[in-house]
Amino acid sequence: MRRYVGVLAGLAWVLAPALAWAEGAGGGYRGIAQIYYTFITAVLIYGVHDTFHSKNVTIAGAVVIIVVMFGFLLPKG
Repeated sequence: MRRYVGVLAGLAWVLAPALAWAEGAGGGYRGIAQIYYTFITAVLIYGVHDTFHSKNVTIAGAVVIIVVMFGFLLPKG
């Protein structure tokens, strides 16, 4: 266990400069936002299914949630 913790601490120490280098990277937030909204969508669809236990309501809820999340909330470009 001590060896495992030592390896993790060593990796954290070696990879720490990568955090400083990432600041200068260009680009938008579309990729991470899409991953975030995908997880949120899955949780909401499961919640609709768990609440109503109806296949039709689950499908309709999934369509509405996906359209709202990816159609309106996802950053452009």
